[in-house]
Amino acid sequence: MFSLGPGIAYSLAAAAVWGAYIFVLKRYFRGYPGTVLTVGINAAALAWYVPLVTLRSGAGASLPGPGSVVSTALADPLGVAVVAATVVTTAVAFLAFLRAIDVGEVSYVAPISKIVPVFVLPIEVLLLHQRLTPLEVAGVVVATLAVYVANYRSGPLLEPLRKAATSRAAQLALASAACYAVTDVGKRVVLQELAVPLRLWVPALLGGVLLVVLPLAAREWVPLRGDLPKFVAAGAGVALGEHVTGLAFSLAPASIASPIINTQAVVAVVLGGLVLREEAFATRLVAAGLAVAGVGLIAI
Repeated sequence: MFSLGPGIAYSLAAAAVWGAYIFVLKRYFRGYPGTVLTVGINAAALAWYVPLVTLRSGAGASLPGPGSVVSTALADPLGVAVVAATVVTTAVAFLAFLRAIDVGEVSYVAPISKIVPVFVLPIEVLLLHQRLTPLEVAGVVVATLAVYVANYRSGPLLEPLRKAATSRAAQLALASAACYAVTDVGKRVVLQELAVPLRLWVPALLGGVLLVVLPLAAREWVPLRGDLPKFVAAGAGVALGEHVTGLAFSLAPASIASPIINTQAVVAVVLGGLVLREEAFATRLVAAGLAVAGVGLIAI
């Protein structure tokens, strides 16, 4: 019997939001360097998120005072280190992926960069002593396979993984996936073990990544004014996506939330096939079927 608890439900919602976001980026933001795109959209997301938090707090929502938050979580050096590491690895993962597609072909970079849950599961089991049922583990494996297939382009199915032994681009993609895995486990620790309020965590993550990427973006900066409405709209999507993602990681183990959220790749490629008539749509539908099966196994 399926049991869509809040953590799984929020993970599915995050996958839908991020999948639509990836589709929008592909269709409407061509020509922008990745670093510039990140700075522009994160700035817009902060402009959406922070005022909404302020308004909600002013309306009487329960927001822990700065003293209580600092004294419990962020006054602890280990807590500060976890928060900082999570922010930095998010930025490093993104930059490693950009570098990978600079030096290699997307056909074998993209699949490898999305096998994040493969790393999340052992990290969480070893460091946080998380325990999954055999069906949940099977669901994680199937959902991860769905993400891999969704990003697969052509040639032998395992060719991208074989290239990881010799290809610099594939190795960078693998490093990107590992960093994103650390990020996902870090989000779970920040929001569950450290109990940092989501309304503080989301701006910290968005602003932290922006600051890390900004020096690199400055080197290849291009004006954003012509597409400012697009950036404002995309920023709203990112603000929503990070909030829902935070809810997912605050309620579910990272090893469960991560594979579900990463099916965003399946959402994006299916949208691309339906709207943009992209190639290999049959393969994308197989990926979608695997994603549904994986989530189903996790939710049983």
